[in-house]
Amino acid sequence: MAGQETGVGVELVDAALEGKAAELVTKLVEDGAASKLAAQDPTLWGSDAESEASIRLSWTTLHKSSRPLIGEIEALRTELQAEGVDRVVLAGMGGSSLAPEVITGTDQVALTVLDTTDAGQVEDALAGDLDRTVIVVSSKSGGTVETDSHRRIFAKAFSDNGIDAASRIVVVTDPGSPLAELAAKEGYRKVFLADPNVGGRYSALTAFGLVPAGLAGADVARLLDQAAGAAGELGADSPENPAVRLAAALGAAHADGAEKVVLADTGSGIAGFADWAEQLIAESTGKQGTGLLPVAVEGQDAPGFADARADATPVAIGPASGNAKIATTGSLGAQMLLWEFATALAGRLLGINPFDQPDVEAAKKAARSLLDNPAALEGGAEPSSVDGAVEIHPSDGVTGTGSLGEIVKAFLDSAPETGYIAVQAYLDRLDDASAALLRSEVAKRTGRQTTFGWGPRFLHSTGQYHKGGHQNGVFLQITGAVETDLAVPDRPYTLGQLQHAQALGDGQVLAEHGRPVLRLHFTDRAAGLAQLVSAIQEAIK
Repeated sequence: MAGQETGVGVELVDAALEGKAAELVTKLVEDGAASKLAAQDPTLWGSDAESEASIRLSWTTLHKSSRPLIGEIEALRTELQAEGVDRVVLAGMGGSSLAPEVITGTDQVALTVLDTTDAGQVEDALAGDLDRTVIVVSSKSGGTVETDSHRRIFAKAFSDNGIDAASRIVVVTDPGSPLAELAAKEGYRKVFLADPNVGGRYSALTAFGLVPAGLAGADVARLLDQAAGAAGELGADSPENPAVRLAAALGAAHADGAEKVVLADTGSGIAGFADWAEQLIAESTGKQGTGLLPVAVEGQDAPGFADARADATPVAIGPASGNAKIATTGSLGAQMLLWEFATALAGRLLGINPFDQPDVEAAKKAARSLLDNPAALEGGAEPSSVDGAVEIHPSDGVTGTGSLGEIVKAFLDSAPETGYIAVQAYLDRLDDASAALLRSEVAKRTGRQTTFGWGPRFLHSTGQYHKGGHQNGVFLQITGAVETDLAVPDRPYTLGQLQHAQALGDGQVLAEHGRPVLRLHFTDRAAGLAQLVSAIQEAIK
């Protein structure tokens, strides 16, 4: 296994894959790709990508450049604790939430993450002890609609409870963003300006990852130490470089028809790494009709990993185990840098720009259009049929008649043999957590690779791949009735309306791309979910 001396390693378990990857390893080494990447050479991905790459490569040295943040974070944490403020809520989407969640989960410290527009989940966060709460509002662009909604809701809640809102709001954003300007105007507690030359999905070791995690009590200095320990080897033009080996293996597998990468933890000691890697891989590579689709699964015995077919490469996060063809080992900071290097190098092998996301904006525009037209949003299309607590809304060309089981079976069966099924749940990630069981249930019964995403957070993660990657997916959307809605202060919509617009908007864009979409709306969430699981089990034996 290469790389053990630095605490990061890649093992190519499958001899056939290792053999196919050998030629690409040689090519990357001869091209000096790893050292050029470490030196932030923007020419690695061709002339079309050069202008974007030239302002997106500072992540390669964050283990050094982020050091000054450590003292600032610790000083603020000490101040807050002296005031009795020790509960940290993070409002952020995509790269602003996924890394902090993995970092704090791995260090086993509490962080309440809001990367949702579900009114129930936000209401639960509001129900915590506001006297002890600070909210970190984190947005690279400074205009993320979900994050801005959370900021408005919490600012009002603080004020309504006699708490000076400005003293409890910490901002992480890029220099010059609308959020930076607002924070200065409102006098928010502190503003951390992140390195603007780092894209969101590569920002784990910037202020976006370190500030919320550090305020919550994670050892972020150690995280940088871990990355620093691996950096030298990851930037070396050597056939033993773990990032070169991983990129070559993924590239070789893709060329052989295995465009899915199935990620299972096998005892790494890292909590939820696949959820973070999912955005990195999907958003970096899923474009121009190609790319690697990450499939995060429950473990090495999970459907999709244990029974992976030729269209997928099972990757162990941790020691090689089970059906794994590749295994990556190392501490969290080291593995983050490993996968960032490998993903960027894989982009070179795939012939794409790993730093843009050309298809992400389409769903946002569609959602905004619906919010601007409340009549269309509230009216919407009538369901093609209703079965108990489930209203059925098929896109054009999708069967919408029959029992729920018949409709779902026909829809899932329409996925190509080597395609995939995406289950997208616009629900409460905490109260409706059992919805995540649909992934393994569908994968087990269909034999197709199946992903699961909480809406709208997946729009900032795998959403790019859905529109820009291999066009062989079918999309099962789940929405649910909102029991108690929350108004967004000084905005003409509620969280429930925003969530609904995001689901309909994304479904609309997928349908415009010719992708089959079946939306199931639960008029009663618990009853609808139970009914759907039962229908799948009955219809697909």
